[in-house]
Amino acid sequence: MSYLLNASTRAIDLLRINGSTQVCAVIGDPIEHTLSPTIHNAAFKRQKMDLVYVAFRVRKRDLQAAIEGLRSLGVLGINIMMPHKSRVIRFLDWIDRTAQEIGAVNTVVGKKATLHGYNTDGEGALRALSQLGSLSGRKALILGAGGAAKAIAYYLSKSAETIVILNRTPSNGARLASRITEWSGIASRSCALSRKNLARETRGADLLINTLPVHVFAPLGKLVLQDGVVTQNKLVMDVNYTSESQFLTEAKQAGAKTIDGLEMLIQQAGLSFKLWTGQEAPIEAMRQAAIEERTSR
Repeated sequence: MSYLLNASTRAIDLLRINGSTQVCAVIGDPIEHTLSPTIHNAAFKRQKMDLVYVAFRVRKRDLQAAIEGLRSLGVLGINIMMPHKSRVIRFLDWIDRTAQEIGAVNTVVGKKATLHGYNTDGEGALRALSQLGSLSGRKALILGAGGAAKAIAYYLSKSAETIVILNRTPSNGARLASRITEWSGIASRSCALSRKNLARETRGADLLINTLPVHVFAPLGKLVLQDGVVTQNKLVMDVNYTSESQFLTEAKQAGAKTIDGLEMLIQQAGLSFKLWTGQEAPIEAMRQAAIEERTSR
């Protein structure tokens, strides 16, 4: 009998590993910041499951080889991080309809020699956002048009009144806006990401969701706050989860209801857990482990 010492040792006892232990993994590049091993190993421990979760850095050029290797090893489940969420689809055997519509996979289930792809990002985000209030009839503004933005927009389009996309590459934003209308028939449009457009669209929205990386959004967030367009009764979400941003802190002070990406990460992890195990996830244990690990970093 051997033992695995993982990143969450402060919150979780050593995990027992033996010849019957099944493996789940997360792949991405970069990977060092991920809290997923902490979250899932806490869940496995709470449920007394003979499972372990590990992280692997996989470069773009190595994605196919990595997927085939994980297939050969018989892993139970894989989470997919950026930049692989769209590219991984071609290497899987079956894709859930929702993941097909979104065009991105973040959860893979190993079933014998086959790999099945799903997307839990969008539903996880809406479960997190719903903690702030009702999403029905909202005028939403989404910053970014990547995998996370697509997944969130797909689910949000079922309840929002309108969705506006602001993106650095206007053509990508336009494509996502067009897809949103196809999905649900609601009004959707896109604009180039600029201070002027951001101030105008934030003023007219009651739900703001940022999916841009921290280094891109930080200066924009400061400008939005300076323009005074983040006001009371707005719902604001930043999907980044390494720590609560200064933007969210100041948005909360302005009266907005705010949430960062940690709760989205926990909720989508719970959905992945159920796909892999068939059991409801111990969300509170997962949340507590994630908070403790993030605080300690």
